[in-house]
Amino acid sequence: MKAFVRGVAVILTTTVLMAAVAFPAMAQEAALGNERARVSYMVGHDVARSIAPAAPDIDLAAFERAVRNALDGGEPLIKESQVQSVGRGLMMRIASRAGQAPAGAEIPEVDKQQVGYLVGSDVGRSLEPMKAELDLAVLMQGVRATFTGGELLMSEAELGSTREAFGQKMRNQFQSRMQAQAATNKAEGAAFLAANRQEKGVFTTPSGLQYRVLRQGSGARPRPNDRVRVNYEGTLLDGTVFDSSYERGQPAEFGLDQVIAGWTEGLTMMPVGAKYRFWIPGELGYGAKGGGGGEIGPNATLVFDVELQAIIE
Repeated sequence: MKAFVRGVAVILTTTVLMAAVAFPAMAQEAALGNERARVSYMVGHDVARSIAPAAPDIDLAAFERAVRNALDGGEPLIKESQVQSVGRGLMMRIASRAGQAPAGAEIPEVDKQQVGYLVGSDVGRSLEPMKAELDLAVLMQGVRATFTGGELLMSEAELGSTREAFGQKMRNQFQSRMQAQAATNKAEGAAFLAANRQEKGVFTTPSGLQYRVLRQGSGARPRPNDRVRVNYEGTLLDGTVFDSSYERGQPAEFGLDQVIAGWTEGLTMMPVGAKYRFWIPGELGYGAKGGGGGEIGPNATLVFDVELQAIIE
């Protein structure tokens, strides 16, 4: 199910924020009161088109409750124990309607309310970054009109121009937030590193990388183009873990020319068998773009505990 639901989020985000897709004209123009209403109606129309494969199995009242709940930051209205079975049944029904179900497969019934909760929760999370721009009641008007194939309150041209203008507005807002966060992260990182370099046992390289030896090693040191096997954990300055081979239960293998500059520099100082802690300034990490699927902000200073297990021949 997650493949379908996450697919909804991708389609929705791409459609609403980036695209100016041409849709068939389906209605005469009728004015919506203001920009917020037009944006909300357009988003509702695009949401409905994105989740159209599931439409026959969705209770719209439940869907609306789930969207509202997600926008309010609530826990999903569908129980975790039901997600897999509801999702599997929904996917089978979608495949059947598309003529893609396996021959002889039994097509299960689904609880439309639970489907509404499942899909609505994901759509609500997708809409959360833009919730201040939306009127949910008007958005649901767009969803219902599109699902039923009735007359829309906006023409193709009006939908397209609204989508394009709103997408640009969202991109501008995102860039502004990223720039502000980048400046904050850079200042906080610089202050932390200035204090940290005074700590006993902390060394600073000419590039600004800081490290502490947690365990000495006695093996060879890798070169910048070597491939290595390591166990590691990466955290933000506030202690948030964003990546950990320990949590995955197995070490990682990669080339030192395939990782961030701070890792390449740091691991070439480590003998096999050693464990180091690195403090990596933003410019040696993921820079102004950030990384980790959004978990690592722009110019974030990162902390890594790394055990070098082997140089792989």
